[in-house]
Amino acid sequence: MFRHITVILTAAVFLTGGAADCHAQLFKKKKKSATTQPAPPKPSSQKPAQKEENLLEYIVEGNDTIYIDQIRASKVYSRIPKMKGREWRKYYRLVHNFSKTYPYALVARKLVAQADSTIAADNLKRGKRERYINSVQDELFSVFESQMRSLTVNQGALLMKLIDREVGKSSYNIIKDYKNGMAAGFWQGIAKIFGTDLKKPYDPEGEDEATEELVKIWEEGDFPAFYWSLFWKDPPEMPIPEKYL
Repeated sequence: MFRHITVILTAAVFLTGGAADCHAQLFKKKKKSATTQPAPPKPSSQKPAQKEENLLEYIVEGNDTIYIDQIRASKVYSRIPKMKGREWRKYYRLVHNFSKTYPYALVARKLVAQADSTIAADNLKRGKRERYINSVQDELFSVFESQMRSLTVNQGALLMKLIDREVGKSSYNIIKDYKNGMAAGFWQGIAKIFGTDLKKPYDPEGEDEATEELVKIWEEGDFPAFYWSLFWKDPPEMPIPEKYL
């Protein structure tokens, strides 16, 4: 029962901010760029060609085309001996829990942005808005329910903090905005029973400083190597469908 209520709490926070597949297509339309003839050879003294989206810059010297890009410096994490002690055990748990929850926080950020755009673009009134949110919630429950059930209490609490960081609002306000104040108050009461506060903001310079450091490592693309240096194995791969990435 303890885990089931925690699952419902975590899922309620995460799944109220999604966007249905039919609405997501509204934001994937892009204008097709007009085809152009290849540019004539340019002397090497000229500036590199204008960089287009997802294309490398290049210069042309005679019959040679030279592509230009910057390669990010890589960090190498050597395998370190496994440390003992209360603080190290706490840190190991944080890193492991982060590896299992941060991917879902990134999905939540994307889905909340899509939901907000859909509601604003379609100018949904209260009735249609509620039906839309409910349809989204039903879809996401069918996809993520089993994954949310596997989360522990600590992982659920960390997920809510990371969602706060990525979305820019607390879990309480997410539920309040997409559902109503009564629903937000109900889940806040359940959270309090298990020692969690949905209103508590993410504090990157305070108690969440260590988590913020992990976010920076993730953003730099070094988290897999960092995780391996601590646990001597690769981080777990979360089964998130490609459409939600």
